[in-house]
Amino acid sequence: MNSGVKRIYVAGHRGMAGSAIVRQLLGEGLPEDCLITRTRADLDLTDQASVRAFFAAERIDEVYLAAARVGGIHANNTRPAEFIYENLMIEANVIDAAFRSGVRKLLFLGSSCIYPKHAPQPMREDALLTGTLEPTNEPYAIAKIAGLKLCESYNRQFGQSHNTDYRSVMPTNLYGPGDSYHPEMSHVIPALIRKFHEAKVESSAKVVVWGTGKPRREFLYVDDMAAASIHVMQLPKSDYEMNTEPMLSHINVGFGEDISISELAWVVAGVVGFDGQVVFDTTRPDGAPQKLLDSTRLNSSGWRPRVGLEEGLRLAYADYHPCESA
Repeated sequence: MNSGVKRIYVAGHRGMAGSAIVRQLLGEGLPEDCLITRTRADLDLTDQASVRAFFAAERIDEVYLAAARVGGIHANNTRPAEFIYENLMIEANVIDAAFRSGVRKLLFLGSSCIYPKHAPQPMREDALLTGTLEPTNEPYAIAKIAGLKLCESYNRQFGQSHNTDYRSVMPTNLYGPGDSYHPEMSHVIPALIRKFHEAKVESSAKVVVWGTGKPRREFLYVDDMAAASIHVMQLPKSDYEMNTEPMLSHINVGFGEDISISELAWVVAGVVGFDGQVVFDTTRPDGAPQKLLDSTRLNSSGWRPRVGLEEGLRLAYADYHPCESA
């Protein structure tokens, strides 16, 4: 191993966010022997003893905490206990074990669902804890809020004595390579890609989309999120502190524009090549009426997204079904 090169642990390296961070780190020149990963079979992050033993055995310099139990509206609604318990355990175990083993730098990946259901749009970081959360994903959101507050608390208590520098980013809705296309548990973009692709293959006359189609969402290509995460991690501490506060230390990571679900459905249909009818099932939940992040903090630090929505959707569809990507 090259002396002086940081050993970086990416928790959740097989997930969409974690795998994108791995691609970005390796693309920026991190030697493979300095990248530390473990599969779920090798290391159960909900098991405190196992996580502590792992950190004690490895010489880790930095951590990207991308591991999480994730899913769409249906998954959050039907498995709330799993979503709050597993996410709380993962982040508590990893953050505390990292601290105990002397890790000074850590980046926690949260979610835009931490903000109140009716937060003013676009949502600024200071909207946190100012109102009631969206009920359909409240357990997941509470876990993510706890994660960023864990990072803040370790910084507040140990920042001076141990030089602890734990940071948090709150990405908007992500999509791209490595996404889950589960028919019931996926997020909106992979769900739409699968529905429209299957309808095209089966020559179906229509596709049914959940909800009214009126809610507006912001979407960020996952490789842009990875680039933003590494950018935030690598910011000089003085720059990070200039854009944050001790008890409001997270940074939004968004695309900067939103789109209605009905508009999104037609864009996905065009990318996939489905030319039938799109019908909205208004008996299904909509979720929050709008989720658009204010990414001023991130933008002021010198970062901007590169991949537009239609280009990103084409890349995502190519990943889902490469033979249909031409």
